Amino acid sequence: MKILVTGGAGFIGSHVVDHYIEAGHEVLVLDNLSTGHRENVHHKAELIVADLCDHDRTSDVLERFRPRLVNHHAAQIDIRRSVAEPVFDVNVNVTATVNLLQSAVRSGVEGVLFASSGGAIYGETPAPVDEQAPKAPISPYGAAKAAVEGYLFAYAHTFGLKSLSLRYGNVYGPRQDPIGEAGVVAIFSRAMLTGTQPTIYGSGAQLRDYVCVEDVARANLLATDRLFSETALPSTPDDGAYNIATGASASVNDLFALLKEVIGFDGEAAYADPRTGELVESRLDVGKASRTLGFQAQTPFSEGLSRTVEWIRSAR
Repeated sequence: MKILVTGGAGFIGSHVVDHYIEAGHEVLVLDNLSTGHRENVHHKAELIVADLCDHDRTSDVLERFRPRLVNHHAAQIDIRRSVAEPVFDVNVNVTATVNLLQSAVRSGVEGVLFASSGGAIYGETPAPVDEQAPKAPISPYGAAKAAVEGYLFAYAHTFGLKSLSLRYGNVYGPRQDPIGEAGVVAIFSRAMLTGTQPTIYGSGAQLRDYVCVEDVARANLLATDRLFSETALPSTPDDGAYNIATGASASVNDLFALLKEVIGFDGEAAYADPRTGELVESRLDVGKASRTLGFQAQTPFSEGLSRTVEWIRSAR
């Protein structure tokens, strides 16, 4: 199958590309390399450096390659930037995506897989939530993800463009950028490896569902099979959505303690004021993905952390 992966030079997208290539698919990567890296791209995948906000260029790429599937991972991923620059966030995460969908329809694309967010789309979740739970995003980033899911639902009904949305927990693993505002596992790991005191924003009791990137990439393969076997139109946007996580949340303090043990760091964290737009509790129910996709996260947290630390250590 011919598959276009947007953001395929990035952290999650490049792992998705690897899994597609290993499964025998033909993959074209579209990435502006603002956060992605050429060396992340599988040698059997073609890379085109272009920005999704360049709508004419995106349309030309789709028209030339004519994929059967678009796997959409390109995004502005920083919640703090979405709070500081909400118009920029909506231009990248919503407007450019809608233009991508329009180009996909014109080019005969049959389906779209969308990297959504289980961490941001639901808002605060003191108990594990399934895909039917009310959407109450507290950041512009989360609101943008919810908006795109609405557009996907509309495009399925209006243009016959199939789609599924994968609502990720907090994804971590090898290739996650340790220099930036997103990816606490990589940021903490780099700080400890360089003997720098990590900073925890808020009390550290914030809960997240940390899921390893290899499991997420495998979920994309399963969702691809599901997308093309599904014949019925969704009744709501939630029908085509899946929480992709472990189903177990850990606190930031717990994460720090585990990384201390893995790395052998003997310092303590600094604490600072919580950041605007960040959740206190994020808990996800993964029953639907298990029942329908056959997905279950397989990487133990300690093992995934060890792999991440080793990658950051070697990358340094």
